[in-house]
Amino acid sequence: MPGSPYTDLDRPPLSAARLRRALVAPHGPWARLELRTETGSTNADVAEAAAAGEPEGLVVVAERQTAGRGRRGRVWQSPARAGIATSVLLRPGDPVPDRGWSAVPTTGYGWLPLLAGVALVEAVARLAELEAALKWPNDLLIGDAKCAGVLAEAVPGGAPAQPPAIVLGMGLNVTLRADELPVNPTGLPATSLQLSGAAATDRDPLLRALLRALADWYARWRSAGGDAVASGLRDAYLASCATVGREVRVLLPNGDELTGTATGVDPGGQLLLTTPTGNHAITAGDVLHVR
Repeated sequence: MPGSPYTDLDRPPLSAARLRRALVAPHGPWARLELRTETGSTNADVAEAAAAGEPEGLVVVAERQTAGRGRRGRVWQSPARAGIATSVLLRPGDPVPDRGWSAVPTTGYGWLPLLAGVALVEAVARLAELEAALKWPNDLLIGDAKCAGVLAEAVPGGAPAQPPAIVLGMGLNVTLRADELPVNPTGLPATSLQLSGAAATDRDPLLRALLRALADWYARWRSAGGDAVASGLRDAYLASCATVGREVRVLLPNGDELTGTATGVDPGGQLLLTTPTGNHAITAGDVLHVR
């Protein structure tokens, strides 16, 4: 049937009912889950809900995005049902007394996209049985090709003293074929789980594993007051980071470039770079691994 989501048997649709049973309270870690056949951007949808006062724990999943966004305003698109496109709403600045969570200072929010990267690595390793790594800050690599990315955006609070909400968006290429892969403007080739020889490409268990890993790491981080070291997040990130120890070229948001050796990630999530002109702590930028 034309237009049916079952015309491509390699790409069956997700079931909102099954996902909610598995992932939404009281049996799962999330508060609410919305599955959309098509949307412009899951990040934009969640940001709109956050601005309207939506509580923490909203998950929006889209079978297809028409205006998905990557870092630095780049467009991220995928054929329908060929990948995972999801965004979640977090409010780390709000205390949660029932869970013993104090408010996390905004200075710790920089770890949230890295936390999402760790969750991606765990989900891909567990379900797809592929060895994945992270290019700082949060691109998921299989070999030297990008298979997933994370975009974190802040939504200002409704009152001057109210901390911002954080929208975490994740995009994972699952069954994209070679002729469907996006072109990365920084030159990093793209891949998908299927092209990489994944043991499983069923998006339902992949999405469940990703959202459970994300919730688990978020709970650890919140329980430690947003301390990436005490929660074990920094060690987990460094264990998966392919950038540390490499010669890299960093394209900074202002257009400048730095070339040197990535020596580590500091407690604030910044990339530590040693160059001929000195040491630098990089907050944001595009990292190119120098072969």
